[in-house]
Amino acid sequence: MRTSVRDPSERLRQRRLIGLALVAPFVVAVPAANLLPTVIGVSTTLLIVAAIFGTSFVAAASVIATGRVILAEATLLVCGLLAVASMVALTGGTGAPAALVIVALVFEAWWVGRTRNALAVGFGAMLVALPLQALLAARFAIDVPAPSAASWLMPVFYLAIVVPRLAAWLDERRQGEEESASLEEIIEAVVMRLDLSGEAKDVSEQARRLLGLAPELLLSTGLLDRLHVADKVAYLCALADMKEKQGFRQIDVRIRVPGAAGSSIADYRWFAIELMRPTTADSTITVLVRPENEHSISQLPDNGGGDADEKIGIANTRVLAAVSHELRTPLNSIIGFSDMMLHGMAGSFADPRQKEYVGLVRESGDHLLSVVNSILDMSRIKAGGYATNPEPFRFAQAVDMCQSMLAQQAASKKLELRTDVATEIGEIYADKRAVKQILINLVSNAIKFTPEGGMVSIGAKRVGSRVHFWVSDTGIGMGADDLARVGEPFVQIRNDLTRYCDGAGLGLSLVKGLVALHSGTMSIESEPGLGTKVTVSLPVSRPKQDAATDKAEIHAENANRVEEAYDGPLRKSA
Repeated sequence: MRTSVRDPSERLRQRRLIGLALVAPFVVAVPAANLLPTVIGVSTTLLIVAAIFGTSFVAAASVIATGRVILAEATLLVCGLLAVASMVALTGGTGAPAALVIVALVFEAWWVGRTRNALAVGFGAMLVALPLQALLAARFAIDVPAPSAASWLMPVFYLAIVVPRLAAWLDERRQGEEESASLEEIIEAVVMRLDLSGEAKDVSEQARRLLGLAPELLLSTGLLDRLHVADKVAYLCALADMKEKQGFRQIDVRIRVPGAAGSSIADYRWFAIELMRPTTADSTITVLVRPENEHSISQLPDNGGGDADEKIGIANTRVLAAVSHELRTPLNSIIGFSDMMLHGMAGSFADPRQKEYVGLVRESGDHLLSVVNSILDMSRIKAGGYATNPEPFRFAQAVDMCQSMLAQQAASKKLELRTDVATEIGEIYADKRAVKQILINLVSNAIKFTPEGGMVSIGAKRVGSRVHFWVSDTGIGMGADDLARVGEPFVQIRNDLTRYCDGAGLGLSLVKGLVALHSGTMSIESEPGLGTKVTVSLPVSRPKQDAATDKAEIHAENANRVEEAYDGPLRKSA
C-alpha cells in the first residue's frame, strides 16, 4: 500500500479493498469450476475464471501503486455485479440457492467503505443484479438444469468466509463498548469518540449529569458550537495535532451549559478537555471532558494565621491571579486570530494599512500577554502555588537558548551581546524553565536600559557547591534611592533616561521570587551612567537541609565586595 496515504481511516479502507480484490476471485472461481462446465463448457468456464482473477488482481495492484481507490472500487463493483448476475442466471435464477449470493454486493460494499453511502451503493448494485440475471438468462436462452445439492456450494462457501469477519468486527465493537463503559466507571468525565474530522460519533451518558446536556446535543460539532469563542482556537489546534499524529493534549475551555434551576440564561463554565489518540493507525480520537473545579490559583486554600495585612496581601495576590488568568485566554485568541489574518487565512487586505494595523494589534497582544504571564507567575510564587520541577541540565544550554532568543533584540539596538560561561559548571539541579526565565528577564532588562552601541554580558562560574552567574551592562545604572526600591513588584525606575522604556516593573521582582524558590541569592551592583550588574547564586545539586556550608561559600566569595557597600558601585543584596 502506498505510504504517502497518511489518513489512518483511508489506509484501513484501502487494506479492506485490497483484501477483497485478492480473495473474491476464489469465492467465485471455486463454485464456478464445479457448476459451470456442465452448462457453458470447460473452455468458456476457464476464460471467465481467468478474467475474474485478472481484473481483481489488476485492481489490487493499482491501489497499491497509486493509493487511489475510486477507480478500483468502481471496477470491482461492476465485475462483481456481472459475475453474481451471471452465476445466478446460469444456476437456476432467483429460485436457485446461488441467488443468495446477491446479498454479497450489499455486504462487501459496506465492508470496504463502512459508510451509509457505501451501503446505499451496495443496495443499488443488488437491485440492478436482479433484473440483469433474468435478462442474461432470456438473452442467451441458457438451458439451466434443475437446482441440485451442488448449487448450495457457492452460498455456503461465501458464508464460511463472511462469518469469521463478522465475528471479528463484533468483537471489536464489543471491546470498544466495554472499554468505554469501564472508562466511565473509573473516571468522573464525559467520554466522547471523535473521528479525524473532529465530529463526535459517540457521547457517554455522563453528559446528562456533568454538563446538564443530553448526549445527542454534543454529537457532530455540538461540543465546538458550545465552546466560548475565545477558547475555540485552542480546541481546534489540539484537534489538528491529534489528526496529524498520535499523542495527548489537555486544554482548559469554557462550555455553554444550562443555567441554574429556574433560570433560562445559559452559563459558561470551565472544563478540562483531554484529547488522546493511542496510535496513528487509530481513526478515533478519545476526548474526556471533566469539570475544572480548581481552575485558577485564586482557589488556593488559606492556611489561616497571619495578621490582617498579610491576609489582605494574600487576597490581593489571589485577585491578581484570577484576573490575569481571565485576561490570558482572550489574549491568546487575539494573537491567534491576528496571526491568521496576517497570513491571509481569512482573505487578503483591501488596504495595506489594514495589515499594518493588524500587525500592531499582534505586537500589542504579545506585550500585554507577557505582562499578564509575569503577573500570574508572581501571584503563584507569593501564594505558594508555583510548581517547580527540578532536574539535571547543562547550564550552558540555558545560556545559549537565552542568547539565541534575544540576539535579534540586541542587534536592533546595535548592542554587543557577550557570553562567558566557565566549562567546569557542567550540570546543575534546578527547574530548567525557571532558570531560563531568570536569564531572559535579566538580559531583557539589560538590553532595555542600555543605549545604542553598548554591551551586555552574560557570565557564569562555579564556586564550591554553587553556581554564580551574572548579567552586566553598560547602561544607565541606578542611584542609591532607586536601588533601594528595585525588585519590588510594579516598581520601575523613572527618570529622564528611562521615560522611553516601557514595562510593568515585574522583571526583577519575578527573578527575585524564582531565585528564592531555589534557595538562592541575588545581588545588584549599579552606578549611575556606568551600568548595572545582577548576580545570582544557586545550588548546583539538590538543596541540603543544612545550608551553613553554602552560606559560608557565598560570604567567602563576596567578602571584599560587602565591605565596599558605598565605596564605588552601589550594591543591594536579596
